[in-house]
Amino acid sequence: MIRSLFALLAAAGCALLATPAAAQDYPNKPVKVIVAFTAGGTTDILARAVSQKLTERFKQNFIVDNKPGAGGNLGTEQAARAAPDGYTLIVNSVGPIAVNPSLFKKLNVNPLVDLVPVVQIADVPNVLVVHPDVPARTLQEFPAYAKANPGKLNYGSTGIGTSSHLSGFMLSKRTGAETVHVPYKGADALKDLLAGRVQFMFATIPSVIQHIHAGKLRALAVTSAKRSRSLPDAPTVADSGFPGFEAGSWFGFFAPKGTPDSVVAELNKAVNDALPSLEAQMVREGADPVGGSPAQFGQFVNREYEKWKVIVRDSGATAE
Repeated sequence: MIRSLFALLAAAGCALLATPAAAQDYPNKPVKVIVAFTAGGTTDILARAVSQKLTERFKQNFIVDNKPGAGGNLGTEQAARAAPDGYTLIVNSVGPIAVNPSLFKKLNVNPLVDLVPVVQIADVPNVLVVHPDVPARTLQEFPAYAKANPGKLNYGSTGIGTSSHLSGFMLSKRTGAETVHVPYKGADALKDLLAGRVQFMFATIPSVIQHIHAGKLRALAVTSAKRSRSLPDAPTVADSGFPGFEAGSWFGFFAPKGTPDSVVAELNKAVNDALPSLEAQMVREGADPVGGSPAQFGQFVNREYEKWKVIVRDSGATAE
């Protein structure tokens, strides 16, 4: 009896010791990092920068795998259905995580339930940019110009229900200006803005910062709570007379539901450790590094979902 008891205690002790050992073994093979958008976009750029740092830290390849389609839902679904072992992750953004659950009538997975937050990488404010032909030089001047030209100002977006679309809707609602939404697929919106076929757009800072510096576009305001370090001369929308206006993009790592807490913690620490070395590059390209704990990221995601749910409802936007 005593021998059996000692055997049980020894087995239990071995099991307890095995858990940290397993955590220490992660990762022992390449890790796939899904990006639910095409190569070259903001999500892809951030994912590749951080994945390179993780590759260097863990001596295992963190391989970015672009899976675009259905407004980010395709890649999000693949990540959510992957084995919860830490070897499939996703770098995702505000659209698929916080907007699409309200925008789409039916989703095959619920990203708020079927993915677990690991760490927020960055905040990327939207910036209201206008073609140089638009005479307004400040956000205060812009509504007056729009009202004097009702229905003649078109704004491009990267698609129905995206933050660029909903930011434009919010501005029109707050100012009472009549503007026309022209949805595009991805980068075509920026091409038409540069050509003057649409007059303004809410764009992510990384996608337009070079055009702003070159004088091809004019920045009127950023949508963050405080000024962006990337565009310090651009005031916030709130400081320009529209308090409470916050609408931007953010990006972070998620893992399939059920991924061990030890793996999530290991990845969280690794990304937090990597962000300081990427800060100068990220700010130069228009992103503000964030970091923080999984719990903080999860709370932030839930707040974002609640905020965008109301905006999607008020806009009437829907997607199949």
